[in-house]
Amino acid sequence: MERISSGIPELDDRLNGGYPRGRVIMVTGSTGTGKTIFGIHFLYRACMDGKRCVLVATEELPEDIIKQSEMLGLGLSRFYENGQLVIEKAFQNRSEKVQTSKFGFTPEGLEIELPSLADYVPEGTDVVVIDNLGVFTLRLSVQDFRDQFDALNFILSTKEGCTAMFVMDETACKMTRGLAEYSSSGSLRLVLGENPYTGNLERHIHIPKMRRTCIKLELIRFEIGSGGISLL
Repeated sequence: MERISSGIPELDDRLNGGYPRGRVIMVTGSTGTGKTIFGIHFLYRACMDGKRCVLVATEELPEDIIKQSEMLGLGLSRFYENGQLVIEKAFQNRSEKVQTSKFGFTPEGLEIELPSLADYVPEGTDVVVIDNLGVFTLRLSVQDFRDQFDALNFILSTKEGCTAMFVMDETACKMTRGLAEYSSSGSLRLVLGENPYTGNLERHIHIPKMRRTCIKLELIRFEIGSGGISLL
């Protein structure tokens, strides 16, 4: 199977060269585990390799994502400016649709069917990252989520050569009973836990699934430094 780099050399070594090309990869985890940074690594390497990329940003402004990438030495600004990377402002679109009332915010305008996210991905796109998919799942039943998620996967699979990364927060993942992993080709679970010997908090990756890839069922410790993610 053809591979596409994750943007993290040590992770590529463990995945026989990277993520399966043309497939969907799930990245899940709680706040502070580094989900967005995994997406930045993926986009940066893809852009460096000359690929056409799309980021659907559902929780952050493009300026904030660009700034974070620059701080990590994985600057996306030049690719954004020359059009190689398109950042769809789904966060802003959602915010503008919120209607206010005497008592505050109302949910109308926040609901969106997951398959419609594929509208942000034009033909010829090589890499798409949707961060965070979880914000669109909170008002869905488990069955509706499964049906819509499968439909989104199917639509993206018709866009030849497009590799997708879906970022999903741990809360939404649990609410949908982890069903997204069943339809995805690969899954990275990011875990934040306390080392019982040192008392320090540590970040780990658990890779329960990566189709056509021999992987060890182990926790892989990683750090986030000035240069981004490093596996230990």
